[in-house]
Order: sequence, then structure tokens, then C-alpha cells
Amino acid sequence: MATELLYLRDAYLREFDATVAAVEGDRAALDRTAFYPTGGGQPHDTGTLGDARVTGVKKEGDLVWHTLDGPVPAEGETVHGEVEWDRRHALMRTHTALHVLCGVIWNRWGKAVTGGNMEPLEARMDFEFDPLPEGFGPEVEQLVNDELAAARPVAVSFLPRREALADEDLIRTKVNLIPESVTEIRVVDIVGLDKQADGGTHVADTSEVGRLEVTKTESKGKGNKRIRIRVVDA
Repeated sequence: MATELLYLRDAYLREFDATVAAVEGDRAALDRTAFYPTGGGQPHDTGTLGDARVTGVKKEGDLVWHTLDGPVPAEGETVHGEVEWDRRHALMRTHTALHVLCGVIWNRWGKAVTGGNMEPLEARMDFEFDPLPEGFGPEVEQLVNDELAAARPVAVSFLPRREALADEDLIRTKVNLIPESVTEIRVVDIVGLDKQADGGTHVADTSEVGRLEVTKTESKGKGNKRIRIRVVDA
């Protein structure tokens, strides 16, 4: 059995019902879930499953396991899950802000991303700069905020692998590194700005992010510069 990943198609889904597929100690795997498991630089969701708190979510193979603080349901039991919305929405805003940052930097300077990580409303991202351009921080902050205010739609689609590999924008974001066993690629398209193969959660349009602040830039070695950002209300 594989866990159906409800968040892939609806990041705004807060509650759901599911059947327990397996139990291990304080963990339960479900046949379907709206909880995002840690991965791709995005932390896991929290919330409740039945009468227990969900304190960890991890995908192992085809199953998503939920670590619980409280009563663990039995295999075969129907349970009700609820995602902690404030945390999820903060991560959605942050993740979309990072995609806008990637698009702005690629379009303005032609530099690709080399890594990143996020927490609710704070994140870091590394790029292939050497060195950073003069006045980079204020300039990129203004460019990103202009794009956020433009309310660009954030479209999610699913493409056959062959079609995704033929898309130059997706090749730029290293879609070819996705294992060959993945035959359908989920694409997050900030329309007219940035397109990436991505499994995370996002807001519906860029105006929902708010504003971005560049809090720090630093060197992490030759050809690798780190940008730290914070997301704030508009």
C-alpha cells in the first residue's frame, strides 16, 4: 500500500479522514494524508490525529509515518487528521517566496540555486555567485517584492517525465536528478517568472506571501553565496 499524498493537489486542505495502514510503536502510517513529511528543504507539518498530537512526519518508501504524542490508533482504524494551519500557511508563504527569489535571481543575474532550507517565515538559499554584485541585497529585495505584489498565479500541474525533461526551465532546475522510477513530475509554476519540479506546499498567488526582507548575505566558499530571508506581512 502507498499513502495518497493529499497535499500535492490541495495545499489548503486542513482536515481529512484516513485509515491506519500500519503501526510501529508511537508511529502510524495512513492510507492518505494531508500532513507534509520533511523533505526538499521543507519541514514537516504538525497537528492532530485523533486524540494525539502529530509531532513528526516522515516518508519511508511509499508510506508516510506520523509520530504521535498521545493515543496511537490501531491498524485498520479510521482516524481524523487536522493540520496546524498557522504553521502550514507560514511554510507555504515561505516556500513560494523562495521560488520567487530563484526566478528573480535567474532572470536578473543568470545564477542557479545550489541549496536551501526553510522554517516558518525564515529561510536561507545558496546561489552560484562569485562574488555577490555590488548593492545586491537591497536590489534583490526590491525585485522580489515587486513580483510578490504583482499577484502572479502559482499553478500546480503534473507532467509525464519525458515532457518534463524536454522543458528548458525544468532542466535548469535539475529535474533530470529526479529518480527514473518517478514517471510523473509535479511542477510548480509561478506564471511568467519561475517554473520548478517541486513536491512542497505553496500559496495560490504571490500576493499571499506578503513581503520579503533580506536579513543577511554571506559567503560559503568560492562560487557559493548564501542569502538569508524573512517573510513579513505586506
